[in-house]
Amino acid sequence: MPRKQFDRSRLKLEPLDERTHDIDLSVMVYPDDEREPFEHEALPVLARRIVEASAAGASVIFCCGAHVLRKGNGPLLIDLMRRGLISHLALNGAGAIHDFELAMIGETCESVARYVRTGQFGLWTETGRYNEAATWAAEKDIGLGEALGRMIEGESDFGYDFPHKDTSVLAAGIRYDVPVTVHVAFGQDIVHEHPNFNAAAMGKATYADFLIFTESTAGLEGGVFLNIGTAVMGPEVYLKAITMARNVAHQEGRVIANFTTAVFDMVALGDKLQCEADKNDPRYYFRPYKTVLVRTVADGGTSFFVQGDHSQTVPGLYDQIMEMATK
Repeated sequence: MPRKQFDRSRLKLEPLDERTHDIDLSVMVYPDDEREPFEHEALPVLARRIVEASAAGASVIFCCGAHVLRKGNGPLLIDLMRRGLISHLALNGAGAIHDFELAMIGETCESVARYVRTGQFGLWTETGRYNEAATWAAEKDIGLGEALGRMIEGESDFGYDFPHKDTSVLAAGIRYDVPVTVHVAFGQDIVHEHPNFNAAAMGKATYADFLIFTESTAGLEGGVFLNIGTAVMGPEVYLKAITMARNVAHQEGRVIANFTTAVFDMVALGDKLQCEADKNDPRYYFRPYKTVLVRTVADGGTSFFVQGDHSQTVPGLYDQIMEMATK
């Protein structure tokens, strides 16, 4: 006999306008906003390499965790996409949900501590429209990121209104023809609680995004890969993708080795980050360190670590890129 499974039809969803939100559009950081400059020796180097890689047609991949968007960096990422200075943006499931909700109602983020007590955390009706995009993606044979972007942009048959779509990186991907992929792990996102969650459709849609991401890593020779605020999704998806890309390149007598990587995070990693930490060192188990900073650039690439809050580091990088791009 198969084991008993939870019956999602018993769940009670509430309207999203009854949720207390922790974040609204006031967090957004725009290109022309005044801000305190953030300085780090790696930023000018990264900015120059991003501009040069873009000009040469090499991949410039930003892989971002949800907090990057929660800190209001969406408009800066969108401007870089518009200018052709990001060739691929990868998000985890939570980041895509925040982007989706901000575009839909101009607010996002709920108190886990408050809503988990009553079993209401994540169970909001309108957020479940995200799952409809996944089903549509599977039907159309497209990736999850593209389906979400087209829904937000109004390029679908759903007819939902997204009055703040100008803040959405998912929609910007459609507008500027830049792949925005969403990399989902089942059970980790609030939309997986919903009765309308279709695991087969979501799996097909997010796996399509993985293959789109892998195709982008195939262009990393001379390019740049940034892992910003994602401790698991970013390094793990990147590791498998670069392996697949190198497998094919090796068969064709090519290499994907001479490129730049960087990790942006708040974790204090110390010095000598071009060497792998010992297994007795807790830093060994921080995947961005060993995967992005060491192992995948060991054959000719270079890597950098930028420590700081995403509300400072991402605008700091953006400002440096703009300075380099306008020289």
